[in-house]
Amino acid sequence: MSTNLKQLAAALNLSTSTVSRALHDSHEISTETKIRVRALAEQMGYQANPYASSLRKQKSKTIALVIPEIDNNFFTHAINGIEEIAQKKAYHVLIYLTHEDLQKELAVAKHLQSGRVDGILMSVTSQTSNVEHLDKLHQQGIPLVFFDRVAETIDTAKITTNDYESGYQATQHLIEAECTKIAYLQVSETLSISQKRLSGFRTALQDNGITPLDDYMITCGHSATENFEMIKKLMSSSNPPDGIFASVEKLAVTTYYVCDALGIKIPEEVKIISFSNLATAPLLAPSLSTITQPAFEIGKKAAEVLFDIIEQKNLEDAKAVTILNSVLTERNSTKKPVISDRL
Repeated sequence: MSTNLKQLAAALNLSTSTVSRALHDSHEISTETKIRVRALAEQMGYQANPYASSLRKQKSKTIALVIPEIDNNFFTHAINGIEEIAQKKAYHVLIYLTHEDLQKELAVAKHLQSGRVDGILMSVTSQTSNVEHLDKLHQQGIPLVFFDRVAETIDTAKITTNDYESGYQATQHLIEAECTKIAYLQVSETLSISQKRLSGFRTALQDNGITPLDDYMITCGHSATENFEMIKKLMSSSNPPDGIFASVEKLAVTTYYVCDALGIKIPEEVKIISFSNLATAPLLAPSLSTITQPAFEIGKKAAEVLFDIIEQKNLEDAKAVTILNSVLTERNSTKKPVISDRL
């Protein structure tokens, strides 16, 4: 009877993921451990799955890019950055779109476990809280790099922006524009970027003596119609906000539609700022104040780190967290009223 991976791991008093990575010559495992694992594997007659092993040894010259949506301009720019590096490496990029659906992400992860690609770049869905399916990919020794929406608990490279500081800065900007009742719009309560942006929002309010109100913290979904109704209910309430901080651009755009439908003037009655890479932000009426992520640079850096892992070089970046700063641009949607000194 042949020895399986679990039996080999138990005999070594190591986790199955460590043994698997040692057998596949992962850069994350020390040479001493690799020697010990291989020696006992030979002694116990362990044989790896030859089909899976051959897939790993043979380069596909392809990487997978797993993203939750394509109608967010951040991902459009990030893809361009990723493609620039992939083309220089003569690699193809396979794009898997999960449509913010955890079940689709689970299916993609299972599909990629077969070793069809040489590495994976991933931004998780807004529904992703349990990341066991992604940890399995990592445990198999498949190079994995997260960007923007990251899985914090998986010990691999992550490329993101300064979400907490930007959340604080955006909120402070609204306060300096004389907003005292500020609402926060988000698409998820579990995403790391949502939590950090919300934390920055809360801290800025508290630092300015403003009590954060639960009624002003709205978690929207993925239906444009439902989001419209949720924001409309907020803006139609007896105590509507005078400032809106949208954590993603589609919620800012929906807020514009709501204000137009209700006859609410921007920025006179409500001021709006949003995380956004929308190229037309300056052309909206009024132009939208934004926190713009360096999306192209994030995509480019994520690809560079992934190829370093694939090529077994600069491995200090294989587990590093890289933070690239976003930029706040003030436009007319947060413009303070002009007070004339003429009688």
